Amino acid sequence: MFVVVAAVFASTGPASAVERPRSGEEILLDTYRGNLAGLRKSSFGLPLLMESFERGDRAHVDVYGIFGYPFDSVAAALRVPANWCDIVSISPNVKACTHREQGGDRLLTIYVGRKEYKTPEDSRQVVSRFRIAEQREGYLDIMLAADSGPFGTRNYRMRFRAVPIAGERTFAHVSFEYSGSAALRLAERAYFATLGRDKAGFTVTGTDENGRPVHVGGRRGAIERNTVRYYFAIQSFLKMLRYPAEQRFSRSIGEWYDLSTRYRNLDVDLDKKDYLEHKTRERKNQLALQQRIRAGLE
Repeated sequence: MFVVVAAVFASTGPASAVERPRSGEEILLDTYRGNLAGLRKSSFGLPLLMESFERGDRAHVDVYGIFGYPFDSVAAALRVPANWCDIVSISPNVKACTHREQGGDRLLTIYVGRKEYKTPEDSRQVVSRFRIAEQREGYLDIMLAADSGPFGTRNYRMRFRAVPIAGERTFAHVSFEYSGSAALRLAERAYFATLGRDKAGFTVTGTDENGRPVHVGGRRGAIERNTVRYYFAIQSFLKMLRYPAEQRFSRSIGEWYDLSTRYRNLDVDLDKKDYLEHKTRERKNQLALQQRIRAGLE
């Protein structure tokens, strides 16, 4: 969204002046400063803001928020691909995630399916390339990119950017986008006419006859929900870093569930007992898959 073009100004002499493009760090800090009031008064009840749009087959969401942890701690945790597997697998629709290096790429294989318990073999695979686009003191930019996904979808992109702010905190930007397909449009038409008829995102598009807010639905509403789920997964993971490694995942899923069920729009659709049971079983499958990769069997 943020494209800065160097401007060249003609002068009366033979030389021309070139304006230096702003860095990603400068742009993100400007976004933070320009949205302080909105972050303080966010409808989420947390310092969290969201923007989204659809253009043709492409859907895109940006989430901006504040993590109450020092930037160095956030950067140290999130530049590790294995930790992203632990983050994304908190989502009810992610059944497992594995990481490996192959041909110079760092790859995450994400197994996706319905919210009930599924084995990796019964799930669809999305292979994402993990790349640190930029990393320096005071700025981190991470990209996860997949060429294809379920129902012929393509060009999946998740981006995480972060800068330090006052008070030993971190301002973060999480974006997510993908391009649809004819098969997806058919599936969406059936889903949003039946099971997904009452599901909505967070952007307010108007009011009903009683003056209550109407929230965006359809594909845009769905991608808003998914991106907020991932943002909460990152937040839950970071909060549990103070615990021993063997306790973090079980604590993270409990934290994520309690946080997510505060928002009706996130429609977890599982009671806490079932969610925790499913995630615990899926975690065991994930660890077994990762062990096979380490042993060279996958």
